Amino acid sequence: SSGINAEWPLRPGYKLYFEMAVPMLRTTLTLTPSATRGMATLKDIEMRLKSVKNMKKITSSMKMVSAAKFARAERALKPARAYGTGAASLYEKNDFDTSGKDSVLLALSSDRGLCGGIHSNVGKMVKAAHAETPITKAIIVGDKAKAILVKVIGDTFLSCFNNVGKKPTSFTDALDIAEEVLSHDYDTINIVYSKFKNIVSYNTEEKPVPSLESVESNAAIYVYDEVDSEVLRCYQEFTLANIIYHSMKECEASEQSSRMSAMENATKNAGEKIDALTLQYNRTRQAVITRELIEIISGASALE
Repeated sequence: SSGINAEWPLRPGYKLYFEMAVPMLRTTLTLTPSATRGMATLKDIEMRLKSVKNMKKITSSMKMVSAAKFARAERALKPARAYGTGAASLYEKNDFDTSGKDSVLLALSSDRGLCGGIHSNVGKMVKAAHAETPITKAIIVGDKAKAILVKVIGDTFLSCFNNVGKKPTSFTDALDIAEEVLSHDYDTINIVYSKFKNIVSYNTEEKPVPSLESVESNAAIYVYDEVDSEVLRCYQEFTLANIIYHSMKECEASEQSSRMSAMENATKNAGEKIDALTLQYNRTRQAVITRELIEIISGASALE
């Protein structure tokens, strides 16, 4: 309201300019909030661009780390697959009763995420099996599968294992899980895990393992030689540990390949977003410069 004094000692041209500029400035200040409402400023775009660039660096680093871990997991999978398939061949080539109602579900996952839908696929298969035949006993390996299944079959959990996936799986880990499984009564163990196919794909499968009673009741075991129950018990325990170890190694390789693919896609998406934000930033910056030039030219024209 103090405004410009009409008696301000300036030349007539400058006096006219200020008299025209003040109403224009007031109009600009009045219109600026509504005119820019919903539009990102240069500072907002710059901050978002910096954030996406940092995210791209993180995803790119995680991709490189996952690639190194995947190479190690793939090398470790080859000997584990030889032992696992050899141990499971006895149950695949002979007719064992795996249709018992007193079965134990063993779901294999890990504690780490950012690896696509590998854990959710295990959860989906377990939920589908539970909808078909209610699960009464379950042992969960990994916090991810536990978080997915706790609302559906949480009351059936016999035990849960965590700290999975932070370090490469060892045979000792498989032995601990096998001991926990053997401490319960069951007819069949259904192992749900992710089977590695190649670097870009995997399958979620269910592998049934019969109990010691089912093995002893099969006549094919005694075809070539007499086998006492103690030998069968030791063989069953060692075979179960081998199968669990093989399944965990399959999950490990599948998880690392899935995480590598997920981080590669995230890095690609971040790059596309950076290009789009850079274009938006340049356009907004050019619009600001153009508007300032128009104001300067308009002011110069008013002085003429």
